[in-house]
Amino acid sequence: MLLTAATRLGRSAARFRSTPISSSLSPSSLTFSSEPERAARLADLPVTYGDIARAQLALKKHLPPTPCPHSHFLSELTGMNVYLKLELNQFTGSFKERGARNALITMEEGVEGVIAASAGNHALALSYHGAQMGVPVTVVMPTVAPLAKVDKCRKFGANIIIKGGNIGESKEYADEIAAAEGLKYINGYDDPPIVAGAGTIGIEIMDQVPEVDIVVVPVGGAGLIAGVSCAVKTLDPNVKVFGVEPEFAASYTKALKHGEPTFTEVTPTLADGLAVPTVGPHAFKVAKEYVDETFLCEEKDIAIACLRLIENEKMVAEGGGAIGLTAILPGGALDKPEYKGKTVVIPICGGNIDTTTLGRVIDRGLAADYRLVRFIATVSDRPGGIAKLTRLLADEGASVKDIYHERSWLHSSVSNVQMRCVVEMRGREHTEALMAALEREGYPVVFETMEQPAAGDIEGTASVENY
Repeated sequence: MLLTAATRLGRSAARFRSTPISSSLSPSSLTFSSEPERAARLADLPVTYGDIARAQLALKKHLPPTPCPHSHFLSELTGMNVYLKLELNQFTGSFKERGARNALITMEEGVEGVIAASAGNHALALSYHGAQMGVPVTVVMPTVAPLAKVDKCRKFGANIIIKGGNIGESKEYADEIAAAEGLKYINGYDDPPIVAGAGTIGIEIMDQVPEVDIVVVPVGGAGLIAGVSCAVKTLDPNVKVFGVEPEFAASYTKALKHGEPTFTEVTPTLADGLAVPTVGPHAFKVAKEYVDETFLCEEKDIAIACLRLIENEKMVAEGGGAIGLTAILPGGALDKPEYKGKTVVIPICGGNIDTTTLGRVIDRGLAADYRLVRFIATVSDRPGGIAKLTRLLADEGASVKDIYHERSWLHSSVSNVQMRCVVEMRGREHTEALMAALEREGYPVVFETMEQPAAGDIEGTASVENY
C-alpha cells in the first residue's frame, strides 16, 4: 500500500505543478514549492504525512484495510459516484482501533498502564487492543455511558470506573488517577499517535479509489478529519476534503471562528460520539491547514442518513458514523450542480448504536422523510365521527400507527373532539395528498413537524406550510 500511495504522491505532485494557481484551489491545497513558507509550516505540525505512513506500516499486520465498496443506490439518489469506507467493520465497530493500536505501539517503555476517559468507541478500542498487547487499561466512563459498551469493555479485561456526569468530568477524574498511579493518559482524538492512526484511512482511500474527487469526514474532536485530510491532501492536493459536524456540538466550527479551540456548549445529539465540547489543540492545528470547508447539519438530517444506510445498504451505523452522508443527500451542503458526477468517498466511522437509540433514530428518520406523519384533527363527537375520519385515512392509503382521543383540551364546540393521529405514509407527495383530502372534507387539521409541534385549540385547516 505504501508503494502505491507513494507512486500516487509523485503523480499528483507533478499534476499539481502543471496546474496554475487560481481561486479554484483552496489555500489548504497549496503545499508544494510555490509556497515554501507553508511547506515549512506543515512540516512543523504535530502530525505529518510521515507519521501517518509510519502508522500504516505498523498497523498493517494487525488491522487489514477496511472495504470501500461502491454504492449503487446512493449514487443513483445523489447523482454522484459514491463509495463508502466501512470503518464500522472493525472488530470493535469503529475507526478508533487505528489510533488506539498505534498509540499503544508507539508508547514509551516502562509505562505501568494506560488510562482514558470515554463513553464508547475509544474505550472499546483501547480495551480490546490493550488486552491483545498485554497492556493494562483503565477507562473512566461517565454515568450516561451505554451499559452495553460498559459490559463489552469489562469483557475485554479493562478496569472500568464509572465516574462523572459527562465526559469532561470523567476526564478530570482520569487525570487524577493518571497522576497518582503513574498511568499514561491517551486522549481519544488529540494525541498525535491517535491522529496518525486515524490518518491511515486516508491512505487506504487513495489506494482503493484513486479517482476520488471528494472525501467527506465526520467532525467531533477533529482527530479523524485532521489525519484523513493530511493524508489525502498530501497524496493529491486536488482532492477536496469536507467536514460535517452536528449543529448541537459545533466545537470545530467555533474553533475556526475564534482561531483556536474554544469551549462550546453541546446539547444531546443523535451523533453522540461527536459531542466534544472543545476540539483537540493538536488535531485543530493539523485540520485547519488541510480541510477545505466544514458544514453543520441538523438532527433530522442525521436520522435520515442512518435510515438511508439501513434501507439502501443494509448497514446499521451510529449517528456520528453516518453524519458524512448528510452532505450529499438531497438538500445537503454538497447537493449542488458543480458536484454532480463527482467521485465521493464517505467513511462510515462507527456502528455502535444501542438498540433503543436505533429505534428512535429510525422513527425520527421516517418523520423527517414524511413517512411517519403526526397531525391533530377536530372531528364530531357524535357516533360515526371517528369512523368517518379513519375511513378517509384508509381511502388515502394512510396506515394508522397510533390514534388518541382527546376531549378535555378543546375549547371550541362541546360537540367536537380532537384526534391525535400518527400515520405511516409513502413520502412528501403522499402526505400532501392526504392534507388536501382532509381539507376538502372540511376537517380542521394541523400537521406537526419535528421542529414545531402543534398545541392547543385548532382553528385552521391543513396546509403545506403547517408541515
